[in-house]
Amino acid sequence: MRFLRRSTTDTAAEEPETAEAVEVAGKSYTPGKGKATPKRRDAEAKRRGPVAPPPTTMREAMKRNKELRKANPQTKEERRAATKAKRDAMMRGDDNALLPRDRGPVKRYVRDLVDSRRNLLGLFMPLAIVVFLALLVPLPQVQSYITLLCTAMLLVMAIEGVVNGRKIAKLVREKFPKEAVNGRSIGWYAFVRASQIRRLRMPKPRLKPGDPIPD
Repeated sequence: MRFLRRSTTDTAAEEPETAEAVEVAGKSYTPGKGKATPKRRDAEAKRRGPVAPPPTTMREAMKRNKELRKANPQTKEERRAATKAKRDAMMRGDDNALLPRDRGPVKRYVRDLVDSRRNLLGLFMPLAIVVFLALLVPLPQVQSYITLLCTAMLLVMAIEGVVNGRKIAKLVREKFPKEAVNGRSIGWYAFVRASQIRRLRMPKPRLKPGDPIPD
């Protein structure tokens, strides 16, 4: 039964050829990694970590600025200059400096519509001060009259806000027919804008009452 076995001579003769083949294959063949090589920008983004979403509220923006100041300490003058530059950009209405709720041509158009009109809603904050002062008056009759007057004005303001919100939403749809306009969102944005004192509005009004709306 020796013919079923491989002779020692044959095995020894094949060993040099196998070793030589492995050596040649090692020089000309590079084994695969099992996955694609990532792009440079993807690798850098992975090292830096995920990008934080933009802040949606003023409080969140202030908190993030505080964390950035701790991570990147600057001099007091540099922080003041950076804060002033950012505030000036927000007052001018630069989209890059505004909060997401104020960005875009639609919101700019809504602000122009509100700022170009005289609204009774502009007396909302002064009226709140009057109500507070009325509570300090020791005369109950005077308090009742002032409370009744303020309640009537608040009712008129609410009606004005609803009517103006619908009108502004309609004008926005006509101005931007390709935009998906949410009537409630636009109406509320216009209501909040109109209820603020003109000097305290941000961004700063571009138009005065009676000015035409720019195209």
